[in-house]
Amino acid sequence: MTRFFLHNDGVTVPEQAPSNAVDVLIIGAGPSGAAAAIHAARRGFSVLLTDQASFPRDKTCGDGLTPRAITQLRALGIDVTSRYHNQGLKLHGFGGSQTVPWPNSSFGQVGSAMPRREFDQLLFDAAQRLPEVAVRCGVAARTPNFRGGRLDSVTFADGHTVRAKFVLVADGVRSTFGKTLGRTWHRGEVYGIAARSYCDTARHDEPWIHSHLELRDPEGGIQPGYGWIFPLGNGQANVGCGALSTESRPARINTKKLLHHYAATCGDGWDFGTPQQVTSALLPMGGAVSNVAGPNWMMIGDAAACVNPLNGEGIDYGMETAALAVEHLDEHKDLTLVWPHTLRQHYGEAFLLARTAARLLTYPQFLPLTGPLALRGRLGQAIMPAAARLMGNLVTQEDTDLVARAWRSAGAAMQRFRGSRPLWDA
Repeated sequence: MTRFFLHNDGVTVPEQAPSNAVDVLIIGAGPSGAAAAIHAARRGFSVLLTDQASFPRDKTCGDGLTPRAITQLRALGIDVTSRYHNQGLKLHGFGGSQTVPWPNSSFGQVGSAMPRREFDQLLFDAAQRLPEVAVRCGVAARTPNFRGGRLDSVTFADGHTVRAKFVLVADGVRSTFGKTLGRTWHRGEVYGIAARSYCDTARHDEPWIHSHLELRDPEGGIQPGYGWIFPLGNGQANVGCGALSTESRPARINTKKLLHHYAATCGDGWDFGTPQQVTSALLPMGGAVSNVAGPNWMMIGDAAACVNPLNGEGIDYGMETAALAVEHLDEHKDLTLVWPHTLRQHYGEAFLLARTAARLLTYPQFLPLTGPLALRGRLGQAIMPAAARLMGNLVTQEDTDLVARAWRSAGAAMQRFRGSRPLWDA
């Protein structure tokens, strides 16, 4: 007798015997997916790590690795700081500059940077060396197949079907497969638009990240975002710019054109060569997506919009959410509500406050009024270390100092004020 099951799009199809079966199927082999594969393998699960692209492959990113990201890498047994490391931030704009070393926190005081083509390959290789991990790249996951409300198997573009006890979706900001599971991006919340390039420079081993908070377009207008320079220690720097946007106040700029203008106008001896490998992307941030979990599946990293709205950083959150998700792999647990609750516990207050602060930056009058206060004189010296700590994702739920307590209290107050719709919920 032919058996049938129901797809999530309501189409009933004949059942096909899966050609493979694993404990954990991971869709997306970037930092989140590779980290999840390593953590799951260490717990004894059989893992299939998949990606629609073939490695090595590139991704639009600033390439920065905060001390928080370095902490996660070390937990995976990976060290990148011997190749290149940085000491903190140099912030510029509105007639002033501030130098802010990475604060002395539980994450340490060392950051780094590495081109994503190399970084993603490094984590991917670490995952596939483990005997519990099989890999399958160059073919997209297409169809989720459900049985009894659970995600029973996934069919790939070539017809290959894999049955899994658990599925982790780590397919990035667009989350093509996530959309088939109902992931919804709420564009009414603030999101980022960014462009990135690689530029030759003699200052490639400069031990500081540089951020220009006064980002002007070729006509002299101030844009709601910032420009960045991440030295890479390899003869180049990652040079890019990002702007903040909402549906009601969209950033009306060509980010690639703005990037070329920014690179050409950076002084201080950078002497950038022509920007190379220019790419751009849209970036959902601060948990502004819903439908991120089901009974036996979870979205992690960029797919769950785990990106800091103040700086666009997401690598550290991607690896953290990978570890958190693996801790929840339990056949007796329905993850539909558990996973969004976990994300809110770890990131909710901070993301909501950061989203609100980022929204302020989309008002044209805000930056010209506040920028000079933050970057000039003694007031800037007092407030920018705290601001850099927040921008570097260096406050955790466990921190008890004044800055951490103030940040969490403000986030809790904002959550009460905003009321009904929490993050990661419909």
